[in-house]
Amino acid sequence: MVGHGADEELRSLRSWLLETPEIRRHARISWQTGDPSPTEMGAGAVETLQLITDNFWQIATFSLSYAAWRSTRRRAPRVTIEYNGNSVTIEGSDDETAERIVQALVNQDQTS
Repeated sequence: MVGHGADEELRSLRSWLLETPEIRRHARISWQTGDPSPTEMGAGAVETLQLITDNFWQIATFSLSYAAWRSTRRRAPRVTIEYNGNSVTIEGSDDETAERIVQALVNQDQTS
């Protein structure tokens, strides 16, 4: 996540995902911390929320849960989602967020 309050938003998303029974049951959620890339400002470590799942159904479940979480936020942060070495950046907030995430990941998966 990028923007004002990104750290808090990332923690909020993690809590939301952990409270989603389908995700908690079929995915592993963890934190990863690393150094910022040369293009990122700031000297602090970069936190990444990692969600590991075993099938496509969980991508759809994650997408729906993410869209539900996002609808509770005052301002929708810009989020980059990585899957199989590909990344998708989601900006804004609309009713089609979950569908856009799934489509982007499925399309990238098919071209890999």
